[in-house]
Amino acid sequence: MGKRGRKPMYDSVDEMQEKIDAYFRECDGKLLTDEAGKPVLRNGAPVRVGKHPPTMTGLALALGFATRKSIFDYKKKAAFEWTLTLARSRVEMYTEERLFDRDGAQGAMFSLLRNFGWGAEKKQEESETGGIVRIIQSSAGAT
Repeated sequence: MGKRGRKPMYDSVDEMQEKIDAYFRECDGKLLTDEAGKPVLRNGAPVRVGKHPPTMTGLALALGFATRKSIFDYKKKAAFEWTLTLARSRVEMYTEERLFDRDGAQGAMFSLLRNFGWGAEKKQEESETGGIVRIIQSSAGAT
């Protein structure tokens, strides 16, 4: 008897893209309007209710995955690689923009380091004389 794998969660890229688009629309929240249907403004900007930042875990849950790691696993399927890379880049872009926001900079730095590989690149080299390992850090951007 052969191995049976679990049925794939998505039969098509379009099906997955619909859920990705819905997640990002949800992150934008809903425009708050007055009785006349005009946008409510605060400090000159429209007020949005339910707005929240896009996150890798939020994206994973919106796609029906249990963890953000599942996105990386599913990305290994060639048909879904571009779609998931683009969705991940949208989350990364939001996070990167928060670096310019005094209130969000620390959290953004942590997320960029952990979720997107930003930060110092570490390399280990073995010395010819005694097997001593030294860590070399460079300030080059990560992948």
